[in-house]
Amino acid sequence: MQKIVIKGGKSLKGSVSVSGSKNATLPIMAAAILSDEPSIIKNIPFVSDIKTMSKLLHILGAKTEIINHSINIEPASINNYKAPYELVKTMRASYYVLGPLLAKYKEAKVSLPGGCAIGQRPINLHIMGMQKLGAKIEVKHGYIIAKAKKLVGTHIVFDKVSLGATVNVMLAATMADGETIIENASKEPEVLDAINFLNKMGAKIQGAGTDILKIIGVKKLSGVKDYSVIPDRIEAATLITAAVVTKGKVNIENLNAEHLTIFFAKLRETGVKFNIQGNNVQILPYKSQIKSVDIITEPYPGFPTDIQAQWMALMCCAKGQSIIKETIWENRFMHVLELARMGANIKIDGNMASVNGVKKLSGANVMASDLRASAALIIAALAAEGYSEINRVYHLDRGYESLDEKLRKLGADIKRESGGS
Repeated sequence: MQKIVIKGGKSLKGSVSVSGSKNATLPIMAAAILSDEPSIIKNIPFVSDIKTMSKLLHILGAKTEIINHSINIEPASINNYKAPYELVKTMRASYYVLGPLLAKYKEAKVSLPGGCAIGQRPINLHIMGMQKLGAKIEVKHGYIIAKAKKLVGTHIVFDKVSLGATVNVMLAATMADGETIIENASKEPEVLDAINFLNKMGAKIQGAGTDILKIIGVKKLSGVKDYSVIPDRIEAATLITAAVVTKGKVNIENLNAEHLTIFFAKLRETGVKFNIQGNNVQILPYKSQIKSVDIITEPYPGFPTDIQAQWMALMCCAKGQSIIKETIWENRFMHVLELARMGANIKIDGNMASVNGVKKLSGANVMASDLRASAALIIAALAAEGYSEINRVYHLDRGYESLDEKLRKLGADIKRESGGS
């Protein structure tokens, strides 16, 4: 086990570049197996979730090779249609192979993902979508067993917005007979990126960026030799929040500010000064405490649930009281108790958190419960007096590429050590 040790109180200064989006790369990797031809996907982040998906594709029979920040996927040799529990339990997005395997090979056996630290994530919308396309689904011994003589286009209406279900059903529908309409589809930038990749493969998908997708099935898809994944908006917001909480002056490079419109609107309300210039954002230093600002997490273009924990860490250092309402996951306040160890004043009432800002946090030994909680604890530790130890940082490594190294280059007193719990 490893831990991250931080001595807080240092203002961050300099420039840092945002990595490619993990949440965009994973569905694109799954989409690549719809073709018999190889694809090369660039600007991928070097994080453990990407390595897990690469391992899964290898288990299915595909050839994969990661070189620097690119992955080459050769799917022609796929001969296994099972995604085992051992991999799906470590990364829920492994179930993205369900749609492509069913579309191309007419069968798939994918482990149920179960729950995780931030709450249950039911897969019923995925199953409903596949059934409406004509698949026969059985759930046996913890596996979804899907078979279809052929998939046929249909009209699907999701009763709630789901990025995962939108992607999985869309992947299956790309090679179905006829036309598929998906209503109440996810509008997340990561879905748009997957659509752009699929259309470059030869898919016919209309409505990208809206909540109604129209998919006309095709018989065959081609490989894509040069596709670059979008920047990771969650990492960008995390780095920005770290710069703000340390009253630093930092240039955040290689981001898409349009993907973070609501985040920047809320940041502006706090009184923080920043400049957006193309793909770069400059965070300017300030002297007094920032203002407390309320947020409600919602599907895109609302405030992202994946930035809620980081925002809470920032609000711990703000002046006054803020209300944070979590509407996406029912158990995504597990970082609250750990922030309290650092002197935060937070009260929970169901899916709402009341955060009363304090003048100074104190260093403490804390434990990460999930990916975004890890980032929140690091942000709090950067602002705190004294030393903090963040344990279970394997959560962090699932979705952030060398976050500790990036922060160190900006002047943070941060190091990774062995011996964490």
